[in-house]
Amino acid sequence: MTMRTTIERMALGAALLLSTTLSAQEARLQVIHNCADLDAALVDVYVNGALLLDDFAFRTATEFLSVPAEADLEIAIARDNSTDVSDAVYTENFTLADGRTYVMVASGLLNTSGYEPVQEFSLLVFDSAQETAATTGVDLLVLHGSTDAPTVDVFESAVLNSGVINDLSYGEFTGYLNVPALDYQFEIQLSDGTPTGLGYLAPLGTLGLNGAALTVLASGFLNPALNSDGASFGLWAARAQGGALLELPPVQVATGTATVQVIHNSADAAAAVVDVYINDELAIPDLAFRTATGQVSLPSGVDLNIGVAPGNSTSSADVIATFTFNLDVDGKYIIVANGTVSGSGYDPVQPFNLDVRADARFSAALNTNTDVLVYHGATDAPTVDVAETSVPAGIVVDDISYSQFQGYLELPTADYELEVRTTDGTPVARYDAPLETLSLDGRAITVLASGFLNTANNSDGPSFGLWVARASGGDLIPLELSVGLNERTAPFEATVYPNPSNGALFIDLDASSTSVARVQLTDMSGRVVSQLSAFELSKGSTLASMDLSSFANGLYTLSVISDKGVRSVPVQVAH
Repeated sequence: MTMRTTIERMALGAALLLSTTLSAQEARLQVIHNCADLDAALVDVYVNGALLLDDFAFRTATEFLSVPAEADLEIAIARDNSTDVSDAVYTENFTLADGRTYVMVASGLLNTSGYEPVQEFSLLVFDSAQETAATTGVDLLVLHGSTDAPTVDVFESAVLNSGVINDLSYGEFTGYLNVPALDYQFEIQLSDGTPTGLGYLAPLGTLGLNGAALTVLASGFLNPALNSDGASFGLWAARAQGGALLELPPVQVATGTATVQVIHNSADAAAAVVDVYINDELAIPDLAFRTATGQVSLPSGVDLNIGVAPGNSTSSADVIATFTFNLDVDGKYIIVANGTVSGSGYDPVQPFNLDVRADARFSAALNTNTDVLVYHGATDAPTVDVAETSVPAGIVVDDISYSQFQGYLELPTADYELEVRTTDGTPVARYDAPLETLSLDGRAITVLASGFLNTANNSDGPSFGLWVARASGGDLIPLELSVGLNERTAPFEATVYPNPSNGALFIDLDASSTSVARVQLTDMSGRVVSQLSAFELSKGSTLASMDLSSFANGLYTLSVISDKGVRSVPVQVAH
């Protein structure tokens, strides 16, 4: 048809209009092209042998036309290179009632291969159409015209918050739905209510459509790969004046929920208390450092913009950091707020971040166990190992670096002793982990390295320690420092007290005959900050002391250096 002139096309189309003028009876008809078959991207439409529509494009519509009523109308569809009605690939006869208004939709597929499932081409007709709304507002007629889409429901979530269409199958029209001229969000669900993740905006108010009647069509393919890479699924609207169909903008909608626990482990004083916003709405107010939420349900399958603001914020405009997550349906997550928001006063600076563990547990796999997830959240601590020294089980966490998770450790519920070591084996600190005493059987917990090894370099912030977040949330539980060192291979025992200390530190050595060269205290950089002169130990108990009153808060290592080797005790200074 590309060789025909505009005048010739107008003359052919006028034949139908002339027959209408000579007839005393007429109907009104709008034709919509919704056949997503690639071979039908452009079609020619003949009525009673005369060309009505030349190169009629997919996802376009005619205006409402006056056509003869109570008379046979042979409507023929041909591909766009047709020369006359003899080239038609589909023909169907209709008799329209006098005074009635119709919408006719070209739908289905011309091809029987390359598409799955195959829905044969047809002209779908609605015989009670409207050109304007019956009253005020907007009247919506809906057609399910997507050949590979199942039976669906439609839920409106922005204004009505209710279902608007139930059990609509391919080829079916709904009746007209009258709604105020507002902006809506339609979410498509399976007929059993399962979310599909497909959502569309219908900006009826923004577009000024009060008083209009629209035909909304499900159009295209849910799975283009199985349908010759044809047009993707969407909702499109035909207006009474015809022309290109109006695409309803797609939006993300939740496909279910995920379960999340948020743990606040940022030791920056500027983030001591924070508010958490989700998609600009306040979701978690006043979350304090070293506290955790319980298990929070959040939408899955959609982008969640999570903003963190200082406590007592007034709106999402106060957020100081924003992160985007898309959670899996039924997923379980632990999100740890960590790092520093301040640009100075901390060394090293680790930027504020939300670190995520995607396979979280909120109970143990076995009721007799405690499942332990370990998180390295101390900004100035090096890569470390964690050893269990009371069983002893040896290394249980290997080479964990800042911001990393390791686990889950599935431990029989008992009381343990955990020693944090640098990767060369040097002890950093030792902690009691009283899982049995805390009645944590059947529970899953997160153990976090928290605070600063060197508080003097970090605005005198909280000291390093291991803290436990329970699945139920609330204040984190500190693991207490082990007060002494009892190396099973050592020829003597060492007890250090009080630990933590804010002044005098006593070292009680109970040993067999052992020569001690010196007792020294080092900071976490390895610098010797205090040392006792050499002395001899005989059988029995020997007591020595150090004055720590002038030392900065933080963790230190007390080393007893003897002819039998070196024994080290972690010491915490806390004024």
